[in-house]
Amino acid sequence: MATSPNQPAPEEDLQPEYNFRSMRGVVRGKYAARYRERLRMVRLEEDVSAAFADEAAVNAALREYITWRQERQTATAAQSTAG
Repeated sequence: MATSPNQPAPEEDLQPEYNFRSMRGVVRGKYAARYRERLRMVRLEEDVSAAFADEAAVNAALREYITWRQERQTATAAQSTAG
C-alpha cells in the first residue's frame, strides 16, 4: 500500500522473537510439488528466440508443427496399410 509523503512509514510489526518453526500446521513447500508438476519451462537458444516476437508466437508455431506432424503420421500410416 502506498503512503503519501506526509504520512510516516508504517512501523514493522514483525518482532524478532516470533518463532515460526513452533507454529502448528505450517509446512514449508506444501504446494511446491504441485507447482513443479504443471510448470514446463523451455529455454530457447538465442538464434531461435530471435525468430519469435513473443511467447504467443512460439506457442502458435509449436501448435502448427504438432498439427502438421500428426497429419503426416496419419498419412504415412494410411499409405502403409493401403500399399
